[in-house]
Parts: sequence; C-alpha cells; structure tokens
Amino acid sequence: MIRPRRSLLFMPGSNPRALEKARNLPADGIILDLEDSVAPEAKAMARDQIAASVAAGGFGKREVLIRVNALDSPWWIDDFTMAGKVRPDGILVPKVSSVKDLTAIADRLSDINADASIRVWAMIETARAVLHAEELAAASRDSEMRLAGFVFGPNDISRETRMRMQPGREAMLPLITHCILAARAYGLEILDGPYSDFSNINGFGQECTQARALGFDGKTLIHPGQIEACNVIFTPPSEEVAQARRIIAAFERPENSSRGAIQLDGQMVERLHADMARRTIAIADAIRSASK
Repeated sequence: MIRPRRSLLFMPGSNPRALEKARNLPADGIILDLEDSVAPEAKAMARDQIAASVAAGGFGKREVLIRVNALDSPWWIDDFTMAGKVRPDGILVPKVSSVKDLTAIADRLSDINADASIRVWAMIETARAVLHAEELAAASRDSEMRLAGFVFGPNDISRETRMRMQPGREAMLPLITHCILAARAYGLEILDGPYSDFSNINGFGQECTQARALGFDGKTLIHPGQIEACNVIFTPPSEEVAQARRIIAAFERPENSSRGAIQLDGQMVERLHADMARRTIAIADAIRSASK
C-alpha cells in the first residue's frame, strides 16, 4: 500500500499539550518521541503519556510512530513493552547500526507478542549504519524483522564523522545517496532527517527540494511551522500528475499494447516511464484521499 509520508513531525512525549495538538496538525505522520526531546528524569512519565495518547486515538489518517530510546540505553525494553501494547503504526529505533540490532528488536517484539501490524523504522545515524546500509536493508527480506524503512539522521552522523552541516550538504551527499540506494534495492521507504534551523524558511525549503530530488519519500520535522512547506514540496505538481496520466493513457491504446517505447509530446517514452507514472498517480491519489 502506498502511503504519503511527506511530513512526519516529532512531538515530545513529555509535553501533553503537544500530544493533544498532534491530532489536528496537517502532517502525514506523527512521531511521538521518547528519546532526544525527553529528559532522563521524564522518560517514565513520557512513556505513560504516549501510551494514553495512542490508546485514546483520534489521529485520523495520520501515521503514528513511537520513537523509543536506543538499544544501549536503560529505557528501551520498557519503551518497547509499552509500544507493543498500544499498537502504533510503527516503532522508530535510534542508532540502529547492525543486523544484530535488528534481531534484538525483532526478538523483543516477539517476546511481548506485539501485533504483526507494528512496523520497525531504523534511524541511520552512525558511521557503522551508513557502511552497513545495504546489509540492514537486506534484512527486510526476513518478515520477522518488520523493517519498513530508514530515517536518515544527519545531525548524529555529523557529530560522529565530523562532517560539517552546511547548506547543500555537499560533504554528506555520498552518504545520503548510498543509503537511498540501499533502501530502494530492497523496496524500503526512506525519510530525510530534520532541518534544525526552523526559523530559516528559505533554507528549509531548499533542503526539502534537494531531498525530493535525491529520492527521499519525505522529511522528518521538528516544528509544526515546517509542515505546510514540506507537504507542498513533496506533493507531485499537478502538471507532473497530468503528464503521468497521459503516459499511462498512451500505453493503454491498442496500437501501443506491445510496444516498449512510444512517442509522446515530441519525446520518447519507455515502459519504465509508465511504471514511474503509476507511482506518481498513486502518491497523488493517496494524498488526496488522506486530506478528506
């Protein structure tokens, strides 16, 4: 099933007002956070508040993920136990660096008999994770891993590798494209990490445009003010959707049924363009459906 994931907003689990507000924001998804935005002394309280919030529902068609604490923390087991009970759409796990980590996650979810519908999202935010991105993606072939996709974490990668976070992310592009290739090779989704300077509207827009051009499915966000621009940039333009429909219609004509390539609007169009067109239309239709 194609699901729009243009914008997924982090909301701190320790802030009850934020949890309530999340139900009415125009983001495609909400990430209820137990990690970076929650102080150590507030972890237990945040866990209880997230549990109550997810159990209460009211998020509509928004995808609901819970970001747990990392596997090397003292909180992750309790986080997974809670998440398994309340059944969000997915669990986002920080600093996944090896298949061993994915196995530990799968084992924990199995131990608590977590519903099979709960998917796992791995944050790629260490040097080891980038180096092992293909191996991690390949693990998705094992259905017990529940792996749905990656979230690229530029800030932690910058800290660990000492790459500078500069406009255009030139230094980080090889890492980004490597992770995107790994995800696509195994049919996974991949989301871009957050843009920290939420007051820089132009910079945020440029990074979203770059992310879409690179092939990300959407972007994780840290401020509600980023949602609208992100949704606009990751929504296929109307002219792109119209062109996609023309491509599909052209190949459906009887005289083109056996052709691998045809001429359309003065250009050569191949069957692979028809496949791309179908996805464009499916995303546009899914966005339209989610907005109703």
